Amino acid sequence: MAGSESPSKRLSWPVLGGVLPLGSARLSGEILAGLTLAALAIPEVMGYTQIAGTPVITGLYTMLIPMSLFALFGSSRHLVVGADSATAAILAAGLLGVAPQGSDSYLALAGLLALMAGCLLILARLIGLAFMADFLSRTVLIGFLTGVGIQVALGQASGLLGLPGGGQGTFARLWADVRQLDQVNLHALAIGLGVLAVSLGAKRLSRRIPGPLIAIVGAIALSWMLDLGRLVPVLGEVPGGLPRIGLPQVTWSWNLISTLAPTAFAMFVVILAQSAATSRAYAVRYEERMSEARDLVGLGLANLGAGLSGTFVINGSPTKTQMVDSAGGRTQLSMLVAALVVLLVLLFLTVPLAFVPEAALSAVVFLIGLDLIDLKGLRKIYQNRRSEFWVALMTMLMVVVVGVEQGILLAILLSLIDHTRRGYRPRNAVLVPTGSGALHAQPVATGAQAAPGLLIYRFTHSAYYANARQLSEEVRALVKGADPPLRWFCLDASAIDDVDFSAAETLRALDAMLKERGIRFVVAQVMEDVGNGSQTALGRLLGRDVLFDSLEDVLTAYRGR
Repeated sequence: MAGSESPSKRLSWPVLGGVLPLGSARLSGEILAGLTLAALAIPEVMGYTQIAGTPVITGLYTMLIPMSLFALFGSSRHLVVGADSATAAILAAGLLGVAPQGSDSYLALAGLLALMAGCLLILARLIGLAFMADFLSRTVLIGFLTGVGIQVALGQASGLLGLPGGGQGTFARLWADVRQLDQVNLHALAIGLGVLAVSLGAKRLSRRIPGPLIAIVGAIALSWMLDLGRLVPVLGEVPGGLPRIGLPQVTWSWNLISTLAPTAFAMFVVILAQSAATSRAYAVRYEERMSEARDLVGLGLANLGAGLSGTFVINGSPTKTQMVDSAGGRTQLSMLVAALVVLLVLLFLTVPLAFVPEAALSAVVFLIGLDLIDLKGLRKIYQNRRSEFWVALMTMLMVVVVGVEQGILLAILLSLIDHTRRGYRPRNAVLVPTGSGALHAQPVATGAQAAPGLLIYRFTHSAYYANARQLSEEVRALVKGADPPLRWFCLDASAIDDVDFSAAETLRALDAMLKERGIRFVVAQVMEDVGNGSQTALGRLLGRDVLFDSLEDVLTAYRGR
């Protein structure tokens, strides 16, 4: 069985690493999970086309070639890829005003964006940029996805009410809906409410019941029997068969590439962060190893496949991954089974899709938007880290008020600012012995001494230009306020993993200041590559006579001076 194989063996397969090894006992479970995924995800991906502004058939295409490519070349045994609301919203925002939604030129540009995102993912693998996934914090992701959820849900008001809609941006669309309230189509509203009721009712009974699929099938049956096309907008003819393989039909130019580059980059960042976070979570849950580098290749190839098969960008999907996990799927075989089901739908079952009322799809998308709104996560952030809550809130508001693309760029910026802020003002400490003799950290403001005349100061971050001033100010304040006057000043460097030029100059100045006051400057617990490396600033600054291996050695030497 797969569960009995060692993690290292699981990573030894260059292809089908997410499937093999597979024991026969798992086969039936994987097939059932794949069928469940298809039942739950088909109406969902059709709904995503409403967000992306592409023909409904393109949603099914995302579950064919792209899903199969990731299943074959990715390393994660659990991550499910496909159409995603966040990247679909970025796509629609990026192509707003560039081409009319739903047109051939719009679909071609959507395919080009998928190719560009795929190239960026493979480039990230080649130059080792997988670490960029760590630069979108969980805080800003919650804010970003909540903003996307609000925008997506509000954007479906016109579809649920059967209104013509209009306007660009969340509030402009809402205002257009308000002005058109006298045109509400009660038949469309009834269909939308019916789909919502069936979907939510099924979810309450069991998450394994494909409520949206049951609702869509019911809407198709009613639309066909009652000829609802006379009363409400329906999808109309949906082309069947396999997608056409080839490059998007666009006029290639550097000007076009540069115009689309910010949108492609925003998609790339979301794919990188969301996919890595999801695959890591499930690898930890099942104590498995996964290769982020190989997942980047799988995601890149999947997006190249999307661009070449006439659909839009795909992403690692937390919701679809959870669908498969809940159904008992533990390998990428489930995704291959789902892709096979989609193939059968494309070949034999596209005719009934023509009868789908647009209000029914709007209801499905509305629920997708609601699922993205993470009020519980925002509340948890507010209770635990008030400053991070405001970061999440700013990201959410940027997405809702300005746009998704701008929201993800702000999310990146705020994540970097938050990271820099933590290093810019590190919480340093002074160390004093407890009754048992162990050293205990106290706030710098106390100025507590480890022994009369000896002060041990712990700097808790890498030393660089942004926090060098704090280092200097705290050391000078500790020396000035010392009672009794200091004889030794010890810098505990156990947390300092790097010293840049500015920080090295600060340390030189502090060393000179301490010598003038007759205070010996010593450093303890220096990391080897920081203290002894011939090319490092700290290694050039400090001589061997001031270095101590441990704080206990410092205390012993001071007491025996």
